[in-house]
Amino acid sequence: MSGTKEEDRKGSGEWRELFWNPRTHELLGRTASSWGLILLFYLVFYLFLAGMFVLTMYIMLLTLDDYKPTWQDRLETPGMMIRPKGDQLEISFSVSESESWNGFIQNLDRFLTPYEDSNQVQTNDNCSPDQYFIQEDSGEVRNNPKRSCQFNRTMLEECSGISDRFFGYSSGQPCVLIKLNRVIGMLPGKDGQSPYVTCGAKRYRVEEDEWREDGDKIGPLAYYPPNGTFNLMYYPYYGKKAQVNYTQPLVAVKFLNASLNTDIDVECKINSNTLAEGSDRDKFAGRVSFRLRINDT
Repeated sequence: MSGTKEEDRKGSGEWRELFWNPRTHELLGRTASSWGLILLFYLVFYLFLAGMFVLTMYIMLLTLDDYKPTWQDRLETPGMMIRPKGDQLEISFSVSESESWNGFIQNLDRFLTPYEDSNQVQTNDNCSPDQYFIQEDSGEVRNNPKRSCQFNRTMLEECSGISDRFFGYSSGQPCVLIKLNRVIGMLPGKDGQSPYVTCGAKRYRVEEDEWREDGDKIGPLAYYPPNGTFNLMYYPYYGKKAQVNYTQPLVAVKFLNASLNTDIDVECKINSNTLAEGSDRDKFAGRVSFRLRINDT
C-alpha cells in the first residue's frame, strides 16, 4: 500500500517538473533565455508580415484613382431599369382601388424628388442640347467637381406628377419611367443623334416553333421628353465623386389605351448608333421587360 502512495507521489512530481523544473529553471522544457529568443523571433516575423501587407496595400492604393476606375470592364450595352419597380417587374393595379396603386405613386414621387426644377436650377447648368458636355482635365490638374446638366421634372410633362399627381394610374393610363444605368465615360451616340427608347409588346413562345406578341393589347404610347430621347448633353458621366450633382436623364412612357383585365408583356429597348444591341444572354442589357395589368374593378 505504501509502495503505491510512493509511486503516486513520484508520478505527480514528474508531471510538475515537466511544467517547472526547479533544478534547471526550465518552464515547459525551455529556459528563460530560450523563451525570450523564440518570442523575439515570432515578434520580428509577424512585424515583418504586417509591414509587407501595409507596404503592398500602400503601393496598390497609389495606382488607384479617386475619381474613376483604373480598369473598367463592362458590357458593350448598359442595363435598363424601370420605375416604379413592382414585384418581379410587374405593375398590376385596379383603377377603382386607390390602395392598389398608391404605392406606385409614392415610389415615383420619391424617385423624382431630386429632379424638382428648383433643385436643378440651383445645382446644375442649363446646357446646349444635342452635344456632349465634355469637361476635360488639364494634365495633372483635375477639373473637379465637374458640372452637370439640368434634367427638370417638368420635362416629363404628363408623367411628371405635377399636372396629374396620380401619374395616370387613377385613370388607367399609367406612366412608367425608364433609366439607363450609369457608365463612366460612355458616349451613347454620334453625329448629334441622341439614343432613344421604344416600347412595344414582347414576343413570347406559345409552342416550340411558334412565337406570339400582344401588339393589339398595348395600345398607343406617349413618350416624354418627346421621341423618348436621352439627350447627348447628359453624357459623358464622370463618376459619383467627380460629378456630385449628376441626375441621370429619364424617359417616361405613358400607356394611353392599354387593354384592361389582361396581362400585357412589354419590352422597352434603347436605340443608338453607337451602342451594340443587347444580347439574349442578359435580359437587362439595352432593354427591360415588365408585365402590365390594368383592372377596371
